[in-house]
Amino acid sequence: MKLGFIGQGWIGKNYADHFEERGFPVVRYAKEEPYHVNGLGIGSCDIVFIAVPTPTTPRGFDSSIINKILPLVGRGKIAVIKATILPGTTRQLQKNFKDRIILYSPEFLREAFARYDVDRPERNIVGLSKKTERHRRAAKKVMSILPKAPYARVCSSEEAEMTKYAGNTFLYVKIVYMNMLCDLAKKMDADWNVIAENVSADSRIGKSHMQPMHASGHTDKKGRGAGGHCFIKDFAALRNLYATLVRDPRGAKVLAALEGKNNEFLIGSGKDLDLLKGVYGSKIVR
Repeated sequence: MKLGFIGQGWIGKNYADHFEERGFPVVRYAKEEPYHVNGLGIGSCDIVFIAVPTPTTPRGFDSSIINKILPLVGRGKIAVIKATILPGTTRQLQKNFKDRIILYSPEFLREAFARYDVDRPERNIVGLSKKTERHRRAAKKVMSILPKAPYARVCSSEEAEMTKYAGNTFLYVKIVYMNMLCDLAKKMDADWNVIAENVSADSRIGKSHMQPMHASGHTDKKGRGAGGHCFIKDFAALRNLYATLVRDPRGAKVLAALEGKNNEFLIGSGKDLDLLKGVYGSKIVR
């Protein structure tokens, strides 16, 4: 089975390395050298994993790169989107590219430990854009080659897309809240490290994302707030989707307030300002 990988950033590269080391024939295509000449080779691949940027910009969520590269996938072949995309996107892409099978399988990688997480996944989820036997067989084929995980599920593409956003935005909120609690602890002359350790011992809460000062996966510079290539853009996109679809003014204000507070933490500590400007525009840091 020949596998294709479109995008060779920290997600696509680590997945491609993993499968290549397991003995799969692999074709890598990306805009960077030396992969930029491999576009035609993608068409012969049985399964193509897509890990390209899906930014949130001042104009909103942007999946245009996926639309541009999907024609490279051979007719009748399987395309597996690994990039984070708004719920409903996979189904729309399937309508636009009827002669390919398009599935969504979210990645759950930490940027600083991507290869470790590829090799030892906690979850494998494959989302169906159509509930047909053909798509179910394709999902079963994809699931069979993924590195084994203790939890595996085939569901609808919307459920898989929401799973990815739910996880990222939950951790975003956790970081904001822990930062706020840390500020309160300082006012009370209490040691946040002791409080964080006490709270982390609760199995319902866990140890991750408890420290207000930490580095993003792509940089060693520490700062406050939920940063990195995923959290900032994903929360902005989900907040906008909630406001558009749910039409709950109070709920929308809650999300907007959390977003505003996180931006305040990022700007105040100088963390990930380039990523922040990419989502909200340069005026955000003035």
